[in-house]
Amino acid sequence: MTSASPTDGRSARWDEHRLARRRALVESTVGAIRAHGAGVGMDEVAAAAGTSKTVVYRHFTDRAGLYAAVADRVDGTIIRGITRAASGADGAPPPPREVVRGVIAAYLHLVEDDPEVYRFIVNAPLLPPGERPEGDVTAGMTGRIAEHVAGIVGGVEGPGTVDDATARLWGVALVGMVRAAADAWLADGGRARTADALADDLTTLVWDGLRPRG
Repeated sequence: MTSASPTDGRSARWDEHRLARRRALVESTVGAIRAHGAGVGMDEVAAAAGTSKTVVYRHFTDRAGLYAAVADRVDGTIIRGITRAASGADGAPPPPREVVRGVIAAYLHLVEDDPEVYRFIVNAPLLPPGERPEGDVTAGMTGRIAEHVAGIVGGVEGPGTVDDATARLWGVALVGMVRAAADAWLADGGRARTADALADDLTTLVWDGLRPRG
């Protein structure tokens, strides 16, 4: 059996250090967004991290890389909320309608709790035209959330069955609808209702369409 060389050990520790530093820089960026708004600039990001823009770029290559890392972090937050909603407080799956409502509420609560972070992700003001990907800048994040939702919707127990293709379409449709409603709600200042009230309204809207038919 061949043991790892000292060089391999140092390389592994360095990789762990870089990953930890990236995570810390992402959290600092989120803090800068909360402090300065969605239009935060790289100077504010670097200042929040207590470092220079050169160091930030060293870890993320460019602004698009930093944006993608923050989007991954937000993506993970929403997916964890969705997973908790689908599991129930005691670990047992809640009734199907509650699962759908929980999925919707998990997305809306991020918008309500972190509106500037949400605007940063959806509008991507950090990215100048030349660094923006083609199409919807949030397509990757939205697609990952929709894929996760599809797995949950496909596993909801009830009369009838839902095939994988249908579950995927429902996941995309549900996330797209909630995002559109969230954008309009946020543009209105969120004054009309709370995240929970909006989740109730949207659940009522979609439930008959999502409920498996016997």
